Amino acid sequence: MTRPDHPSGTDRAAEVASSENAEIVVNIQGDEPLIDPAAIDAAVLPLVHDPEIVMGTLKKRIEAPREVDDPNVVKVVTDLKGDAIYFSRCPIPYQRDGRPGGLPYFKHVGLYVYRHDFLMEYPNLPKGPLEAAERLEQLRALENGYSIRVVETEYESLGVDTPEDLERVEKLFEVTQNG
Repeated sequence: MTRPDHPSGTDRAAEVASSENAEIVVNIQGDEPLIDPAAIDAAVLPLVHDPEIVMGTLKKRIEAPREVDDPNVVKVVTDLKGDAIYFSRCPIPYQRDGRPGGLPYFKHVGLYVYRHDFLMEYPNLPKGPLEAAERLEQLRALENGYSIRVVETEYESLGVDTPEDLERVEKLFEVTQNG
């Protein structure tokens, strides 16, 4: 168990990782109980191949239109290199001429990969106004000038953000256990 005063899961991960010597640390958010190991590998590989990348995560194309406006589904936009520009609970990018045929929306998958040295710095970074407004810890890195590499995955997250989500995952566990 970690101290109860951490403002985010990344702060908790930093406490745990402070006693480890791993070069790369993976933090699977508690709301992702069914994450696919292949998705974890996809997030880790950019850090393995490029020592300049200090943090990574995943995105998945949104296929269910209701998810675009759902504030429990965090959206992400990236630059042409695949680095995050912004994460939001609102639909981003805003499509001025309407949605049909426009740009796709991507949701963030609750997994982070960090280079150990960066993770040790993270708790000391000032919490900015965007992190406070959106309540999204990854914005602390962006607000302090760090890049986050975002890898697209086909993995369909079954995140648990609401009581209805928990009920859905519990039913899936029952079906799996009962054959």
